Amino acid sequence: MKRWIAFWNIVLKDMRAYYLKPPNISWGLIFPLAWTGMFFIKSGGEVENVLSLLPGVVAISILFGTTSMLAVTVTFEKKNRSFERLLLAPISLELLMLAKTAGAIFFGMVNAFVPVVMALFLTDLSQVAWDTVVPAIILIAFTSTFQGLFIAVSVNEVFEAQTFSNFFRFPMIFLCGLFFPISQLPVFLRPLSYVLPLTYGADILHGGFVGGGSRMPMPLDFGMLFIFCSALFLISLRNIRKRWIA
Repeated sequence: MKRWIAFWNIVLKDMRAYYLKPPNISWGLIFPLAWTGMFFIKSGGEVENVLSLLPGVVAISILFGTTSMLAVTVTFEKKNRSFERLLLAPISLELLMLAKTAGAIFFGMVNAFVPVVMALFLTDLSQVAWDTVVPAIILIAFTSTFQGLFIAVSVNEVFEAQTFSNFFRFPMIFLCGLFFPISQLPVFLRPLSYVLPLTYGADILHGGFVGGGSRMPMPLDFGMLFIFCSALFLISLRNIRKRWIA
């Protein structure tokens, strides 16, 4: 019981302390919102165009929302040594890091529905396969958050975490099939797309929003996201034990 009380107190503390920090506002909210507005205006409000853009802007909103959060909640606390006090909490390191990442996961999922709400004013979303889209959003939020955690525990400063995050985030916009198929990429870049987790999440979203099925088998997409999610979390835990505790 004490473990879950500690878990929720860490989550609530992070939500109160960090949700409106400048990096979250600029990179987690304004940037995805600007991209969404830009693409929707470019679409001219046509139904097919809006639906074809939604998977990309939803994926971007999750990616930037989650990774921006982790740069602050983990790197900042490590820098000012408050993270060391958290290690004294009566919970395991695994549960502690789940608590530290829960806020970012929630933030990313909420961010995902910002472009969806905007699209409601432009088109009919009754044909969207929500039973596919919602689980995909949740799994993408987990995977992107743990990717942010992996980056956050690899650096010492908040600005380093933001810079390192952008090193991955911006190429993923173009390499993961968000706005055009991977088959349109140069041949030598295509293998790189398949080692990025967002490729599989975007593929599920395309199938759910646009219809006609995803480009890859759905079980493969979900399975790869689960593998990336587990691997990134376990590697991050190993790095924390090695760099911050040992």
